Amino acid sequence: MRDELVEALRAALGERGVLTSSEDRVRFEHGWRYGKGTARCIARPASTDEVARVLHICAEHDARVIAQGANTGLVAASTPDASGTMVVLSFERLNRCIEIDVHARTVTVDGGVLLSQLNEALAAHGFWFPVDLGADPQVGGMIATNTGGTRLLKYGDVRRNLLGAEVVLGDGRVLSMLNRLRKNNTGLDAKHLFCGTTGVWGIVTKAVLQVEPKPSQRATALVGCRDGQAVLELLRCVEQDLGDVLSAFEVMSKNAMDAVFRHQESLRRPFDELPAYAALVELSTTLPASAIDLNEVLEERLGAHLEVAEESIVDILIGNADDFWQIRHHISESLRNDGKMLAFDVSVPRSSLPEFTDRVIALLASDYPFVRLCDYGHWGDGGSHLNLLWQAADTADSDALTRELQDKIYEIAVRDFGGSYSAEHGVGPHNQRFYDRYTDAAVKQLSAALATFCDPQNRLGTVTL
Repeated sequence: MRDELVEALRAALGERGVLTSSEDRVRFEHGWRYGKGTARCIARPASTDEVARVLHICAEHDARVIAQGANTGLVAASTPDASGTMVVLSFERLNRCIEIDVHARTVTVDGGVLLSQLNEALAAHGFWFPVDLGADPQVGGMIATNTGGTRLLKYGDVRRNLLGAEVVLGDGRVLSMLNRLRKNNTGLDAKHLFCGTTGVWGIVTKAVLQVEPKPSQRATALVGCRDGQAVLELLRCVEQDLGDVLSAFEVMSKNAMDAVFRHQESLRRPFDELPAYAALVELSTTLPASAIDLNEVLEERLGAHLEVAEESIVDILIGNADDFWQIRHHISESLRNDGKMLAFDVSVPRSSLPEFTDRVIALLASDYPFVRLCDYGHWGDGGSHLNLLWQAADTADSDALTRELQDKIYEIAVRDFGGSYSAEHGVGPHNQRFYDRYTDAAVKQLSAALATFCDPQNRLGTVTL
């Protein structure tokens, strides 16, 4: 059947720019963990002008658009709905520009450039973009979700490292804000409107990022802790004594580590008996070892802490960083082999993490004894990945159980601890009802006013902010 929208998109983008067959569409229609729908077609523009043309054409044909980067998100924000009417706007061809300014320490980059691609180009100049995570997203998607990652403690999130952006609004207008300045106090810093808002107000097609010198040395330790309070005391110690060089503080629970060693036989088990928690402490610096030996510094300071921590520290291991990080990076993959899994991405004030976790454990013990908590995450910045697991035979309705657990745990995190139901992954359809429930009414009014300007016909995304 003749589809005038598809024909108009082909005229604007060429044959390579539009995919319509079910075989070609399928990889764009399924999310990494959540999200599954049917697209009308896949538009693949290769420039900001072509993105603007796509949005103009979709407006003329009354079609909604979902922007998609590498499709690595976890809240179903990058996949179409089930209607078969949405156009997926893929960035996979918008990936040619990587312009590095070595003196300004900035890079101007297309929105479709992969993080791995960016860091490969930066490495030749001794730089890297230090928002570090297990997936390989595109820059535009990282901005849309304000990606954090494992080294936020030292380098901050994407918002902190974003200097400028070029954005196409929902009706095809282009906002050019490709500022390369670190200091520019001249009114509204509009680029931040599009950082962390899931691409529903506009599509970031190009960005200016500040980049960092690659560290010349790192030192890593795995510290076994008796309980969550011991983890907090360790964090306070290393920040006070080593804050200038502390780059990561990741925490893994006993249950999370146990899953890794059961399913990843090639990984070395560092503890004879797994502690309640293990903290992965990383130091990094651009200074050479002749100026400061990080391994010596880390060993000395952790040894001093052990003397005063008494029995709260079970063991201290200083060794190969790759071995320790491999444990951390294999948790999610390993847990998926252990049954039905519900993953939470929450944050609370750091000082509340032990008490918050204990509240969740108590809830499960009293109301859901067949559900097991396997938690890990970025305790250094207050983030925790609470993974709940159960066997399919333990409940007749896993979907109903999922909604019930989400309602109860998010209520504890947000209402009782002043936390967030989505620390890193954004809103998306997966979290829409919690945005509706917990967002302040005045903030919703402000968001609605901005949406009216940025996307007047409400054509972008599947989320309402």
